[in-house]
Amino acid sequence: MKALLSLLGRYALTLSAVAAATCLAFILWKHYAQTPWTRDGRVRADVVQIAPDVSGPVISVAVRDNQWVNQGDVLYSIDPRWLKLAVASAQADVASKRHEMLMRQDAARRRTQIKDAISREDLQQTGSAANVAAANYHGALAALALAELNLAHATVRSPVSGYVTHLRLRPGDYATAGETKVAIVDAHSFWVVGYFEETKLRHIRVGDSAQVALMGYDPVLTGHVESIGHGIGDNNDETGGLGLPDVEPTFSWVRLAQRVPVRIHIDTLPKGVELVAGLSASVAVGQ
Repeated sequence: MKALLSLLGRYALTLSAVAAATCLAFILWKHYAQTPWTRDGRVRADVVQIAPDVSGPVISVAVRDNQWVNQGDVLYSIDPRWLKLAVASAQADVASKRHEMLMRQDAARRRTQIKDAISREDLQQTGSAANVAAANYHGALAALALAELNLAHATVRSPVSGYVTHLRLRPGDYATAGETKVAIVDAHSFWVVGYFEETKLRHIRVGDSAQVALMGYDPVLTGHVESIGHGIGDNNDETGGLGLPDVEPTFSWVRLAQRVPVRIHIDTLPKGVELVAGLSASVAVGQ
């Protein structure tokens, strides 16, 4: 009898341990399935692509790669000689157009004083010539302002404070208007994006608190959910041959949850942590 009770006791203890382990595993699984957290996160920042407004050879570069720059600091300069010549030409044109305008206006004024002795057609033609001369003068002023603006833009300055990145510009390079020559990582624009499984999105709300753990640092960053993405790419939306949809084959019994980007605003940055765009991060929301 004692042996039977001992055997039953061992079975009961084993079953209790299995039941406890099963309950614990279920609780952990439920916590994992419902708690919005992800190890698929990245540090992001705005990268300002700086392109010149005028074209010309670069005569000097005032910065180095990875250097800190303040807003308004000179990055590089373009040869201004032809731009100065354009300003001088525009100034001469303004003087010429002004002289012609004054001459036409004086002629129109004298015609008005003797309007009874001349035909109405002659009076109108003189007035029209004065108006055209005035318009030409104002056009020359605008051309001068544009030439002076182009000359000012021969010196390229940083529009933000941040870090020069991937600098490959050297004196002698030719800068083309509209083509990026320098990129600046805006130091005041860092944020974190976490890619959360779609099954966890229902537990995330804008304004929820968030904790961010960077792979290279021990301190945890705190922040909050700033926004939730409203669109991701669809590989099945491509067009194949003959204009037909290109649908990828999948296993019907395996469905992987899509990941949706969630933007996290950084509220506090621990001392000693230096953010770098592209760093890996783990993100937990609402914990």
